[in-house]
Amino acid sequence: MFGLGKLLYVVVLTINGIAVLSEERFLNRIGWGSRRYDQQANIQFNQFNTGIAVNDEGSIKNKIINLINATRTLMRIPLIVLNIFIILYELILG
Repeated sequence: MFGLGKLLYVVVLTINGIAVLSEERFLNRIGWGSRRYDQQANIQFNQFNTGIAVNDEGSIKNKIINLINATRTLMRIPLIVLNIFIILYELILG
């Protein structure tokens, strides 16, 4: 039966999946790497020479990129602790 425990597992596995995405191997290939976006904004800035960079900071793609980078940065230590807790729980009460 579906319960809160299964929901917790789904959330943890989803966050784990986001956290282990490699920027060099995967995200840059599909155009979602943070470095590629910074370079693209600089090219647009230099191309128009208006003093204002053309930047879609409010777009959904940029928000997802920022969410992925924040997850990889901020959730590293809590994910390690949470994964250890879940593994120990499954081993003991499994």
